[in-house]
Amino acid sequence: MGYGSSAKRGAVLVGGGAVLVAGVALLVLPGPGLLLVLAGLLILAREFPAVDRYVEPVRERAIQAAEESVTSWWRLTGSILTGLALIAAGVAWGLVEELPFSGWSTGSGLILSGFILFGLLYWSYRRVKAAESR
Repeated sequence: MGYGSSAKRGAVLVGGGAVLVAGVALLVLPGPGLLLVLAGLLILAREFPAVDRYVEPVRERAIQAAEESVTSWWRLTGSILTGLALIAAGVAWGLVEELPFSGWSTGSGLILSGFILFGLLYWSYRRVKAAESR
């Protein structure tokens, strides 16, 4: 195994591990936790074949959870309000210095989570509507 191959494996381990850890954290925090866990596993499975056996069960559950989030207007409305709340909290954390961990590093993370949530909602909504029209 050459230096380039070792460096690539190390980069995949660090990158995939970071995405996986962020996803696990977002399982209890607001955000697309299960989809980030899936993304982390997919990144790691490219270089570590043993991880591949965890991908399909997580993929199935992540897609199911994404579809469930748009199956009723109550859930969709709650998800939209959550996205708006994340963006508003991000702006507040960026502007109000008295908040714990205030600053744009925290605020931008919250804002990004809100936009990711909206993107995932849009993707899920289109997927469910396409399945219904078949």
